[in-house]
Amino acid sequence: MNASARPGWMEKPRPLTQAAKALALTAVVLLVCVPFLVIVSTSLASTREVVDNGGWVLWPSEPTLDAYRDIFDGGIVTHALGVSAGVTIAGTLLSLACTVTLAYALSRPGVFGGRPVLLLVLFTFLFPPGMIPSFLLVKELGLLDSYASLVLPVLVNVFNLVVLRGFFQSIPEELYEAARLDGAGDWRVLVSVVLPLSKAALAVVGLFYAVAYWNSWFYASLYLESEHWPLQQVLRTYVVAGAGLTDATTGEATVTAPQTVQMAVLVIATVPILLVYPFLQKYFTKGVLTGAVKS
Repeated sequence: MNASARPGWMEKPRPLTQAAKALALTAVVLLVCVPFLVIVSTSLASTREVVDNGGWVLWPSEPTLDAYRDIFDGGIVTHALGVSAGVTIAGTLLSLACTVTLAYALSRPGVFGGRPVLLLVLFTFLFPPGMIPSFLLVKELGLLDSYASLVLPVLVNVFNLVVLRGFFQSIPEELYEAARLDGAGDWRVLVSVVLPLSKAALAVVGLFYAVAYWNSWFYASLYLESEHWPLQQVLRTYVVAGAGLTDATTGEATVTAPQTVQMAVLVIATVPILLVYPFLQKYFTKGVLTGAVKS
């Protein structure tokens, strides 16, 4: 096909169009990176520099870790960081275990009650319970002021379940039949055949669960007392609501500016997920698209 016969969408972009795309992409990158740079720089700035610049610093002249020392010296922020890490790790593992087993059962043809259970699960996705019914259920189960209240009500996500179910259905049926001929039962087929072939989908779903647990604050505000709050609820209280500096650290007055400590808490709450995401990014397209093709 010569150049004159090509459709418009196949033509090579003009230099002016390429320049406009590069300019737009640069603007988007700056809109994303500059605010994060300001947050990190402010958390590393000295109290005098923060005050002199009106509360925000683009590049600190004398970086200091005083704000991070105040945070990790003890108190509610350090405890909240441990709570968030524990809830994220335990919740992700439990959610993955329950989602994988349920998705595998629903992906197998001829399972007794499989279709009614699938419709029931999808019904909860279309018509989620309200805040008051959820609170009353957690209260009646005796989960108030318990870390289990952050995990059990959201143990299985319907979207993640549908993705894994579709992925399991995309595995060739011949592999299942070969495992059956070798005398493997359902658990052996799941562990030895299905899971090794589902690493991409498991990585994506696991990251979805981890991000959801790490960023969760709403259920903590409903079910937990302040001394048991995870990091995101502490972040909301001391950054968004503007609580005092002494409450965010050890209960004692410090020499660091409140803005500096608030930005340090924000960095601590953001960095862990940013460090995990690049290692799993390559699985995103394969895991999500493959699971969504057949459902």
